[in-house]
Amino acid sequence: MQRVFSLLVDNNPGVLSRISGLFSRRGYNVDSITSGVTADPRFTRITIVASGDELILSQIEKQVRKLEDVREIKVLIPELSVLREFVMVKIRANAEQRADVASVADIFRAKIVDVEKESLMIELTGNQSKVDAFLKLLDGYEVLELARTGLTGLSRGSKNITYFD
Repeated sequence: MQRVFSLLVDNNPGVLSRISGLFSRRGYNVDSITSGVTADPRFTRITIVASGDELILSQIEKQVRKLEDVREIKVLIPELSVLREFVMVKIRANAEQRADVASVADIFRAKIVDVEKESLMIELTGNQSKVDAFLKLLDGYEVLELARTGLTGLSRGSKNITYFD
């Protein structure tokens, strides 16, 4: 099983290290972790995708909730949330191959962000299955470099929002 946790934490030095240290000490499996400051610079949003059985996942939630810097933790249910991943991929492509790669990128609404004589760099944002499908279609090309952010997300709608003074 996989679960997506959205944490709102105090924007203090070392907070990400303390959270990742909890996972390391307990032997929890982290599939991805993303972090960034929110609209309010006092807080950082951290999205963690973790795997395990129901017992492990509920234990993760309880242990993370106990951490001093954690203000809020939500489980993002896929049907009630918007979850996205960002990927950048650099592909070896000569002049003849560029049109084919560009048409694959167009199908997925990806963007070519860099073109060199022997390579292309493409960026794509979407859910995990979209990113996986895109990368699968690029299987016939040599991937020179790839960077994937992991999931980040927010719950849908204006309910269930926490405000801090």
